Amino acid sequence: MPDSRRHRGPHPEDHRLFHRDRVGDLQKAVTDFSLLLSRGYATPSALKLVGDHFNLTERQRTAVQRASCSDDALVGRRKREIALSAIGEQPLIIDGYNILTTLETALSGGPIFACREGCFRDMASIHGTYRKVEETVPALNLLSDYLSGAKCGPITVLLDSPVSNSGRLKAVIESVNPNWKVELVPNPDPLLSASDQIVVTADSVILDAAKRWTNLAREIISARIPQAWIIDLSIPGPD
Repeated sequence: MPDSRRHRGPHPEDHRLFHRDRVGDLQKAVTDFSLLLSRGYATPSALKLVGDHFNLTERQRTAVQRASCSDDALVGRRKREIALSAIGEQPLIIDGYNILTTLETALSGGPIFACREGCFRDMASIHGTYRKVEETVPALNLLSDYLSGAKCGPITVLLDSPVSNSGRLKAVIESVNPNWKVELVPNPDPLLSASDQIVVTADSVILDAAKRWTNLAREIISARIPQAWIIDLSIPGPD
């Protein structure tokens, strides 16, 4: 059956799964899962142990996994983070699908998770095909306006070429801001991880390798999308 969704909004069960009455247990799960990661446990076994203990659904387990990280990862990510206000006219390289789906989700009322290192993450997944939704162009306009106001640039946006409709999205992005360089690449992750430019992403694997990064999705959502549904799963880290 073709995907006919018009919004990047909440799953039908999300308001029950992430109701404020459940947030306490989810925060405890993030604490326990992060502790196990810090002690060297493998992610699958640690997530099963914590998920079973708190009787979490698969979707809740995914949220806990995305919100968590080890103490070492937390310290490293914070050390390499650059505030947007400190960037000035420096080049940025953007993980296109990563930030776009988060902004689309925030605009459409889907759950946005405040994670341990401070990133905002969503629950969207591409699964090989990107579907433009009603929030796509508003999200891109928001991104373009915010970066123009911050006087950052030049801007390079990387999109995964194996993902269907990446070529169409490239054209949409270029129509929103013709000054941006939009590249279709087989796998943006190693390019972002090795880049000397400041990276825009909330992808955990890239954050652990990137030389410098900025928490742009959180900045934009906090400043420009007051109606966003933010679920705070952040927990204290080491001093």
